[in-house]
Amino acid sequence: MAKKDDASRVRDALRVGAELPDPGSTPVGPGKKAKALAGLESAGERLSALQEALFAEGVGGGRRSVLLVLQGMDTSGKGGTVSHVLGLVNPMGVRYAAFKKPTAAERRHDYLWRIRKQLPAPGQIGVFDRSHYEDILVPRVSGLLTAAERRRRYAEINAFEAELAEAGTTVLKVFLHISPEEQLKRLKARLVRPEKRWKYNPGDLDARSHWPAYQEAYADIFKKTPTWYAVPADHKWYRNWAVAELLIETLADLRPEFPDPDYDVGAELAKLKGVGAPA
Repeated sequence: MAKKDDASRVRDALRVGAELPDPGSTPVGPGKKAKALAGLESAGERLSALQEALFAEGVGGGRRSVLLVLQGMDTSGKGGTVSHVLGLVNPMGVRYAAFKKPTAAERRHDYLWRIRKQLPAPGQIGVFDRSHYEDILVPRVSGLLTAAERRRRYAEINAFEAELAEAGTTVLKVFLHISPEEQLKRLKARLVRPEKRWKYNPGDLDARSHWPAYQEAYADIFKKTPTWYAVPADHKWYRNWAVAELLIETLADLRPEFPDPDYDVGAELAKLKGVGAPA
């Protein structure tokens, strides 16, 4: 069991402040790949146990859930994080949603409409690969939102997340912080390796050309909405370890509990003593 003083050490180290950590750094935890991989294996056991308790709590009538929001520039590893971190737990207790450019049907509704449809049920860990924050980022960089419209959306999003908290959903917002140099390497790798070409999108280069504008937009989001964590993402092994630990600390704070059975355990054990093999 973690020491009491360690209950929030990763969150404390990675909470967004005045400056973001270097994308290639390892601010807390393992500084080498081998240690991070071993740590992720250990984290898997803790994460799985906590998730099972949360899921059982939900089955027993509890209303709590966790929503992991992953944001970041293209190739920062949102999908990879889902695979390596959420792949450590029972998929029955996970709800995953990836948000791309809104469809014509989605555009006929308020921008939060499609988000609400994908929220986790009680007992689940929800994962958003991109999220409602795209509805500030992309329009802002594209020049489609005025300052007044941005303020309105910030207010709407803060109210939405407060509503989620009131309903029992803990929101964990993580920015996967990649450097432009590492992104370029990963974009090239997607073209060079045939099995990775399906991941490549020519539109990614357009977003890359607006890199400073996106960084400015993210900085504004961090100031206007609470609370964000920045995970250095140039090293995939560190990224995965850090997100797993953030999720573990968040779940551990909730202290999910297995529900008490609605039957007499002793009586059921007594019954089993007399049960023989099927005829």
